[in-house]
Amino acid sequence: MAHFVTSIDSSLSQEEAFAYMADFSNALEWDPSVSEARRSGDGFDLVASFGGRDVPLHYDVVELEAPRLVILEARRPSFTSRDTITVTPSGGGSVVHYDARLSFTGIGRLLDPLMQLVFNRVGARAAQGMRTALNP
Repeated sequence: MAHFVTSIDSSLSQEEAFAYMADFSNALEWDPSVSEARRSGDGFDLVASFGGRDVPLHYDVVELEAPRLVILEARRPSFTSRDTITVTPSGGGSVVHYDARLSFTGIGRLLDPLMQLVFNRVGARAAQGMRTALNP
């Protein structure tokens, strides 16, 4: 399983940071690997680039405890992407904890070591984008 975790200090309040991050269509603003993002019913449709390929993803909201926790999940035949976002108050702002997991199924599990390297690069760029977006 490819796994990326980061924590971002934000000048936004817990409520503001949570509202921004829980609206996953905002990933278009902070994640350079996302080329399209929009709300779709109760979830979100994104197109993300993985290994040079554009991959359409539909994320469902699996769990929502505003203004603290949102868990989003996208399922494809060969993998599941699960993003857990937790926001806690901190001083006059907040801390956003982002935990992304990419789990492959079947023979795709052999790609885990390679995908971890790709996921680290994608995650680091997304974390930088989050830092900028969460500290206007």
